[in-house]
Amino acid sequence: MAAVRDPEATKARIFAAATAEFAAHGIAGARVDRIAREAKANKQLIYAYFGDKAELFAQVLEHALLELASAVPVDADDPDCYVDRLMAYHRDNPELVRLLLWEGLEYGNGEIPHEAARRARYDAKAEAFAAAQEKGRVDAALPPRHLLFMLSALAGWATAVPQFRRLLVGGTEDDLAGLRESVRAAAGRITRPAGEREPEPEPGAAG
Repeated sequence: MAAVRDPEATKARIFAAATAEFAAHGIAGARVDRIAREAKANKQLIYAYFGDKAELFAQVLEHALLELASAVPVDADDPDCYVDRLMAYHRDNPELVRLLLWEGLEYGNGEIPHEAARRARYDAKAEAFAAAQEKGRVDAALPPRHLLFMLSALAGWATAVPQFRRLLVGGTEDDLAGLRESVRAAAGRITRPAGEREPEPEPGAAG
């Protein structure tokens, strides 16, 4: 009896293999034959599903961003904890930041694939911060879009340049835990409404 094809399982294997391949080699350096081999999928099937390598990269990155959004929903009312959760997610899933860096190298300031959908998600996150500012939960001195950009950078930079982090901060788990505490404190100071007292640090908060 012939094996029953499971398209969703095949796509999941392709996404996993392509994520690793693109994170390591970028768009230009990635090889579809390696992805096919790792995914145990027919190379022509990958082209049938995704069209070309650039579209495969775009969908892999889209998939990774949706996984982040599901794992770490935006929490503008508690931005320092939100940044800490983002930083922990990037530590455990470094491929996402690498994919974003490769996308930046490939497209620069030009339009990216599926830009409208990405922009809409960023707009929604910025609107959440604007609402938190209106409620007085977040300091309103900075535009919400600027604030979201800076917090995202704080959360991702240690993963984006691990060599810089290791040389400047140290490479042990304790060093990273200390950095997480500092990043969380910095996010709190950036976003805390004027006049609100800084909370006492919680033991083991960066664990």
